[in-house]
Amino acid sequence: MVGMLAAMPPPATLPAQPGDAVSRARGDACPGALRLHRADDGALARVRVPGGVLSAGQADGLRELAGRLGDGEVHLTSRGNVQLRGLGEECGGELASRTSEMGLLPSERHERVRNVVASPLSGLDGRGEREVRPWLSALDALVCASEEAAGLSGRFLFALDDGRGDVDALGADVTLRARGDGDADLRIGALESVARVPADEAPRAALLAAEVFLEAAAGSGAWRVTDLPGGAGPLSDAVVRRLLAAGLPVAREVVPVAEGAPPALGVVTGPGDTDALSVGLPLGRAGAAQWRTLTDLARRYGSGELRLTPWRGVVVPGVERGRAAELLDVLDAAGLVTGPRSPWTGVGACIGRPGCAKSLADVRGDAAATVGAGAAVGTLPVHWSGCERRCGRPRGAWVDVVAGPDGYRVSVVRDGRRDAPPCVTDDPSVLATAVATARATGT
Repeated sequence: MVGMLAAMPPPATLPAQPGDAVSRARGDACPGALRLHRADDGALARVRVPGGVLSAGQADGLRELAGRLGDGEVHLTSRGNVQLRGLGEECGGELASRTSEMGLLPSERHERVRNVVASPLSGLDGRGEREVRPWLSALDALVCASEEAAGLSGRFLFALDDGRGDVDALGADVTLRARGDGDADLRIGALESVARVPADEAPRAALLAAEVFLEAAAGSGAWRVTDLPGGAGPLSDAVVRRLLAAGLPVAREVVPVAEGAPPALGVVTGPGDTDALSVGLPLGRAGAAQWRTLTDLARRYGSGELRLTPWRGVVVPGVERGRAAELLDVLDAAGLVTGPRSPWTGVGACIGRPGCAKSLADVRGDAAATVGAGAAVGTLPVHWSGCERRCGRPRGAWVDVVAGPDGYRVSVVRDGRRDAPPCVTDDPSVLATAVATARATGT
């Protein structure tokens, strides 16, 4: 690569970003539908969508709110939630009223703690050990009914994995993973030591684990499991003791954290007579026409439901098998990412300028220009960041493109560490080549 830094070597690890595990001295300012965040492009609302499950009617309502109150786009987060940006100063009351009417705000005290990711293809493709929808409904109801759970931070995360290992890999604070023997593994943080519990009791066990975390975190400033001074180990031991005291049969086992993978893009063949369509949103955002295409298709040809994924994609279940390929072409024509050969596959970015005052560049525009220049699809994902915080960056191995005062730095990151000093350039053609080379070769 050209433009290598010849001076100071890069740091061994990347700096923390919002949502990373660090103790917080101030209150939890994580945005919600009732507590808005002030950004450079207006107010921002984050609507929690447990498990990413939206009815077509709810999805239509969010599109209407985005168009009337915000910037007109629906933005997806890395937890399968929805963000509305560019909101006006006086929209808070109407936003709260409308989201409540749509069934997206079942509890005002718990609205920011309903952070649950779930295997998006559970029950759709014949894989996995258990359909997790009953877990999702039960856990959300338990969280909203728990006075203690209202004290969780807006960053605390539950994951419900149907056994395929996709969301087990996302670093949740409490993970339930279905087993083939009818039980479930309860994982605290990233520990390989898990507690095996009866599957029917798994949501109750997950809530209990969160409540024990709150007791352990009292006075420590910890927002997430990895913030705890003693780490996840002592908390896991305390959770097991509480489960036993509650009369639940518990066994300790060692189960490595799964490597995980997002749903493949395209037609997902199901075990019955219907398929699902799996698509991505370029840079995690959809304009009004794109979002309407998704919701109309789900209502007319699918089950009337959308599943938002933690990889900023959407799954449309229940599509008649004979029409799946034709409908995928409709989504492709709407500008959605429908297969691995799309130049948008694996491309992510923070909001950048003008939405964020800390950003040094219009990273979404620069990423789009690179894609538009015909950058080859690579094996590694790439994430564009406007500053060192790297908001929304992926896990595992990825190409790190960070704006700086002298241009962009391009490097490959594996498990939080750079493989080599970065390429630094402010030349668009050199930048496109550097990104393509890093994605293709991993160097």
